[in-house]
Amino acid sequence: GRYAYGNQPEIAAWNLARFAETLLPIIHNNEDEALKMVNEEISNFSRIYYSCWINGMRAKLGIFNEESEDESIIMDLLRIMKKYSADFTNTFRALTIDELHGMELFDTNEFVQWKERWETRLKRQQKSQEESKQLMRNNNPAIIPRNHRVEEALEAAVKQGNYSMMERFLNILSNPYAYTAEQDEYSKLPPPSKRPYRTFCG
Repeated sequence: GRYAYGNQPEIAAWNLARFAETLLPIIHNNEDEALKMVNEEISNFSRIYYSCWINGMRAKLGIFNEESEDESIIMDLLRIMKKYSADFTNTFRALTIDELHGMELFDTNEFVQWKERWETRLKRQQKSQEESKQLMRNNNPAIIPRNHRVEEALEAAVKQGNYSMMERFLNILSNPYAYTAEQDEYSKLPPPSKRPYRTFCG
């Protein structure tokens, strides 16, 4: 939960604050003055983060310019994705290549209505549909290093001394925005499991 997608702005600000604490002695000789300077900078983080985030999300949806409705379009898609437990990477991948099938999300009225709003929004900008799709391809990876694929390659290397799986995986990952047929196989999710997947830090 700590590093869940929705918590990232807060945890990033927290991490910055902890890092800034280590720098206080070199920021200013006076600790109170150093704290004041650090607090002023960190207070700007949320604004900077939001600006970068919403521009990044616009790009993921093929949007070049800014409109007041953009935040609503973005947040509504994320809300629907969360409701239907849609995979983040594969949802944007599907939107990019117009393959809107194989996910419960795409069969809902909520998504159909959202898609109509999105397409209307795209038509209001100067850029062509082809330019929007290229922007999406540049900002939505076709493949990410999913845990089950990483573990599969590691197991083959460690237990069998077979590095071919790792080499192929690394080769495919070297250009995650290529949208090749070979990457299709690696975009698939692992089979459902009753046991929750856990990772450990430290």
